[in-house]
Amino acid sequence: MIAKIMKGSGFKGVINYILDPKKGTELIDSSGVRTDSISHIVQSFIDQTELNPRVGKVVGHISLSFSAQDSPRLSNEWMVKVAREYMDKMGIKDTQYIIGRHFDKEHPHIHVAFNRIDNNGKTISDRNDRFRSEKICKELTTKYGLYFADGKEKVKEYRLKEPDKTKYEIYQALKAELVRCKNWKALLAHLKKQDIDVRFKYKGNSQEVQGIIFEKNGYHFNGSKVDRNFSYSKIDFALQQNDKEHGQQIQGTLNLISNVVDVTSQIANDLIEGGLGLFQTHGTVPAEVYNTLDRKKKKKKRKIHL
Repeated sequence: MIAKIMKGSGFKGVINYILDPKKGTELIDSSGVRTDSISHIVQSFIDQTELNPRVGKVVGHISLSFSAQDSPRLSNEWMVKVAREYMDKMGIKDTQYIIGRHFDKEHPHIHVAFNRIDNNGKTISDRNDRFRSEKICKELTTKYGLYFADGKEKVKEYRLKEPDKTKYEIYQALKAELVRCKNWKALLAHLKKQDIDVRFKYKGNSQEVQGIIFEKNGYHFNGSKVDRNFSYSKIDFALQQNDKEHGQQIQGTLNLISNVVDVTSQIANDLIEGGLGLFQTHGTVPAEVYNTLDRKKKKKKRKIHL
């Protein structure tokens, strides 16, 4: 389960989008609005915003997407249940909303439009909404045993348009290079070969790096906009870990070689000492060995004389 949150100032556009018949839309739930026509739905939302005319972005729009693997269990009733639970946890309560289900894509998904001015004229907070949404989606995915797919892993690249196409190319490049580079110099060199330029953002007039920007095809993106794992601080940490692991691997190899040398040397010493032990006891040749050798020597000499 993945959520995408958007905000706007006009209800007409978002309502027309959600209830577009070309998308095979079904209006599966609503609250506080007249649903006999699109124009009445829009007007119902607009009327309530007059309770708090100081708020500019009064439109809340959330799409909730599910994996195609969960399709057999995703009835309209079940999706409404999950959507309501999601909204409750997000603090979207006591306000107008509609939920429309689209059938224009492979994966099941619904769209929620809600009024950020609630029934009492108070503003529904959007503070840290994306962070809270991600956490809630994971909770509900676990709770209901849903399949959770990384959105970027499931992207159909041929369907992307600019600038998303370029952003996805940068994402793929960073994902591949970050696992094998041990420092910034190597990473920047590999990205350059793929026509990706990198700029750093500094804090004030200091040399303290505060952020990173990736550029390609005339487009530029902050690292965290490419992916939350590609902010400057997270990339820097990953490179340090790679370098540390590489150093540990080298040290482990050196230790192994050293151990092999020590063991081999000890075995050689044991063999030498064992061989000498056959002929030597405390620095002298044993008497029985000496007598045997002496008799053989005498026999050999007599044989030669014959």
